[in-house]
Amino acid sequence: MAIKTKNISPDGKRQMTMQQFTAWLGRFDADKDGKISRQELADAVRGAGGRFAWWKCRQGLRSADSDGSGYIDANEIGNLVEFAQKHLGVKIVGF
Repeated sequence: MAIKTKNISPDGKRQMTMQQFTAWLGRFDADKDGKISRQELADAVRGAGGRFAWWKCRQGLRSADSDGSGYIDANEIGNLVEFAQKHLGVKIVGF
């Protein structure tokens, strides 16, 4: 699932709100437990057209998983924004 938005910033990144980003990321929550696992994050990276998904998801999980559970839950989605802007080619506006 690619990230589909009509808003492209001057630097070529796809602009989306935090709500749109959360909804897009939620599509990869395969088991619908409200948390994003390493595999689900790798699927999201691939869905965004990213290369080296295994490495990027490991980095993303490390940067976002503040409680060390191995999952990114609703309270940690905000931690994932910096990673997403750097590695997924998106720009979160209104954050």
